[in-house]
Amino acid sequence: MNKRKSTRRQSELPTAKLDAMAAEFDREFVADTFGSISRSERARFERARKRPGRPRIGAGAQAISVTVEKNLLRAIDRIAKQRKTTRARLIAKGLEAIVRNERKAAS
Repeated sequence: MNKRKSTRRQSELPTAKLDAMAAEFDREFVADTFGSISRSERARFERARKRPGRPRIGAGAQAISVTVEKNLLRAIDRIAKQRKTTRARLIAKGLEAIVRNERKAAS
């Protein structure tokens, strides 16, 4: 069975001990005491710093604002749910089909 470590409340500690514990927080420029980070730590930091974003598709994406009639939007949402896709992906597929048909007609 594990024995619990007995701890004393801060109010029970002697003043000298409390002053010694608080001394590290009274120092200025604590960051100056840090050393340089290793290559693996730097890589980990860079991965954490990068914002997680949407995966790049094709040449990237551009957010646009489009006004759509409410009933049409409800229909789009219903179809997207049935196809287990997003509204944006469904609209993009529709626009791709229109562009493809226009290219066929132009050639």
